[in-house]
Amino acid sequence: MSQSAVAVSAPGKVLLAGGYLVLDRKYNGLVFGLDARIHVCVKPFASSSGVTFSEITVNSPQFQNAVWEYGYRLADQDGGVKVTQLRVNADLKLNRNPFVETALAYALSYISSVGSSNISPSSITILADNDYYSTSSAELTGARFHDFGVPLAEANKTGLGSSAALVTAFTAAVLSYYLPQDVFDPTTEVGKRKLHNLAQAAHCAAQGKVGSGFDVASAVYGSCLYRRFSPSILSAHGEPGSPEFGKELVDIVNESGVNGQWDTEIIKDQVKVPSGIRLIMCDVSCGSQTPGMVKQVLAWRKDTGAEAEKVWEGLQNVNEELAQELVRLAENGSKDYSRLKQRIQAIRQGIREMSKQSGVPIEPPAQTKLLDACSNVEGVIGGVVPGAGGYDAVALLIEDRDEVVQKLQKVLSGWKVEGETEGSMGKVSMLGVKQEMSGVRVEQASHYAEWSE
Repeated sequence: MSQSAVAVSAPGKVLLAGGYLVLDRKYNGLVFGLDARIHVCVKPFASSSGVTFSEITVNSPQFQNAVWEYGYRLADQDGGVKVTQLRVNADLKLNRNPFVETALAYALSYISSVGSSNISPSSITILADNDYYSTSSAELTGARFHDFGVPLAEANKTGLGSSAALVTAFTAAVLSYYLPQDVFDPTTEVGKRKLHNLAQAAHCAAQGKVGSGFDVASAVYGSCLYRRFSPSILSAHGEPGSPEFGKELVDIVNESGVNGQWDTEIIKDQVKVPSGIRLIMCDVSCGSQTPGMVKQVLAWRKDTGAEAEKVWEGLQNVNEELAQELVRLAENGSKDYSRLKQRIQAIRQGIREMSKQSGVPIEPPAQTKLLDACSNVEGVIGGVVPGAGGYDAVALLIEDRDEVVQKLQKVLSGWKVEGETEGSMGKVSMLGVKQEMSGVRVEQASHYAEWSE
């Protein structure tokens, strides 16, 4: 175990192509990592006096009352580690964070099963780069990490994949702190594979065993072409504390159980960004109900069979062509983006067809209007509503020049998007993020000292 502090960060993501398709193993998704990261620092901590079992505190200092204290104990019958949130004050309602709690229980269960079951108390600090949350309520002080001045539940997310980046960075930091480097090292391919499998298991459990896992994959590996794992890999194991959970989890993470190898495909060399091109994210502050949209699209697909399949196949083909064109441009250095523009237009056409047939606002008219206006700016190659679509955000590929950014900002200033609930209007703001090819990263713990006191 490391007696000194450790820190790890993981990037956010944008699913540029493959929304909905990525839920099915027949299809893949083009995922870009983003340079907005979630940072997690773990250091030693003395247990509070009077506490009869070990304690781990987790703090997110950018938000009000974002402190979680956990007791933990080794469960009987190889049940892994059972984590219990402690009530700081008898009068206060428990403020639960399912992603932190689940990631901690899964990480400690894995550690106790492959390393030492003598887990000492520690203090964990979580910090988010500023672009993860809309900063309208925060004072822009130029600080590296803003104080958002609100409880976490009231903060407006910008949709960059904060929960997946959090679970990935959190899992990597806790494992790096408690396990020797020869057992877990996130800088190696073997270490990344273990991290991917454990973070997928924890994230999937925390959000109710739904989702394709592309967001965790990009948090670990960065930008990639992603094909999901078979859901059966994660559907059979119990919960932390249930008999044999520890063994089941080790089998899943180390790929040594009945299910054996994970069948996920993460292909790095099929995703490239040509020099001279930059990805831009724009936050639209009126939002969509993503789970409801996904349910509706999948119901339409099931009901219409071959008709829906034709739309999915068409989208898969143009998505793959987009990835291939980006690689071609990156390798030959060409600045002719005409084919790239055509690919993006074809994707949007396919998405609008899916919207029309399913009755789900994947690229709603308000977003069509916004994307068309952005695409008409000189130097903008094109854009899409990423992921599940709706009113959350748009992603643009632009020529990486200051004047293009300035022209875009001029178009966006004062632009309002009409949301799906009556009377809701959202302002559009350009985030400072750009594409990030690398995934999880070990950081210098000393860089976070002033926030992790």
